[in-house]
Amino acid sequence: MAQVLVIGDDLTGSNATGALYARLGLRAVTVGDLAQVARYADRVDVLVVNTASRHWTPARAYAAVRAAAETAGEVPLVVKRVDTTLRGNPGSELDAVADVLAAREPAARIRTLAVPAFPDAGRSTVGGLHLVDGVPLTRTAVANDPFDPVRHSRVAAVLGAQSGRTTGELALDVVERGPDAVAAALRESPADIVVCDATENAHLGTVAAAAARLAAEDRIRWIALDSGPFGAALAAELGLRPEGGAPATVLAVVGSVTDRTRTQLARTETALGARWADLDPAAPDPARVLAALGAAAAEGATVLGVRVAPEPTGAASVPDPGTAARILRALAEIARRAVAELCPGGLYASGGDVAAAVTSALGADGFAIETEVLPLAIAGHLVGGPHDGLLFATKGGLIGGPDAARDCLEHLRAACTRRTLGPTSIAT
Repeated sequence: MAQVLVIGDDLTGSNATGALYARLGLRAVTVGDLAQVARYADRVDVLVVNTASRHWTPARAYAAVRAAAETAGEVPLVVKRVDTTLRGNPGSELDAVADVLAAREPAARIRTLAVPAFPDAGRSTVGGLHLVDGVPLTRTAVANDPFDPVRHSRVAAVLGAQSGRTTGELALDVVERGPDAVAAALRESPADIVVCDATENAHLGTVAAAAARLAAEDRIRWIALDSGPFGAALAAELGLRPEGGAPATVLAVVGSVTDRTRTQLARTETALGARWADLDPAAPDPARVLAALGAAAAEGATVLGVRVAPEPTGAASVPDPGTAARILRALAEIARRAVAELCPGGLYASGGDVAAAVTSALGADGFAIETEVLPLAIAGHLVGGPHDGLLFATKGGLIGGPDAARDCLEHLRAACTRRTLGPTSIAT
């Protein structure tokens, strides 16, 4: 059955949102008419419904969204996907979703988290105002949109123009204090809809973590109103996963110690809950690293990795060839033993020397190339040897922006899930 129902108002936005859930390993399908909604509701993990209602009247849009939500049936998480610039009928369409849930679950505490920020696309929310590349909506081209001009920059005002539900705002300084502060603020707010500030992906994860905690502790039934990434973050925090499939484990081996790499790995911690074990470059000890990886796996982590600890302040910035060789041998040995002991579904190696050493240590003949995740980041699988077919991704150590490692790991995790569950059935 579907774990997430996403209702969007145009096809391109609906498809782009579905792709965010697919990166989590969830099988997502976008459909249109109600017959397709009924047909696919029990066949996918994420059902994305495009009502094509952006340019309709509020009443007509409300009816279309309500029909879609009723037809899809019960799902753990309902997301009302809105345009990244809040065009269309976000208030009336949110009311349609909330009304369906209220009728279906009269005793439930139903609230909405409005988090329209999409940092990767230059959309942020600060002080309750929605910004495009730092500019308030009413000072951008969408204020003069010929079909759906946006009259307000304040998210609460956009929603309030169509919805009668009460709204509150969660300020950025609260979000930056972490999930505990956000959870406390959400508990204190009496509003039906809470508009949350966010300027980066980590903020989305913070709000999602707090919401998941309140869902468990306070039995709150959240609706997510967002432009794509927050709903996916909330699904991950709620522990929603493919029906019948265990979360895939991915192992990462990283030899680079540059600032760029450290930034990339930090993003994997906030976005994926990655757990990293540090290899001491002065005294590399594979056994100690393997013990740390095993402990993280036992605690439920599904993204596990080994990285080289930074040298102490004042140490040589470039290790001598002998030290570099010892580090490389240790990383290869860790990879060989970790693959045998932890049985990951996929393996990620950063740095050409590391990738070559790991491939050799695993006894593979080579690497079958399947796709380019991003420039100079390639995914495929090992060929030959005892681990023939193991999903494998490689990336240059100095390649990519802050989210490059996250993107590679998400690709591997999704590929693991697709391999386990097989393609979505479309048979009648």
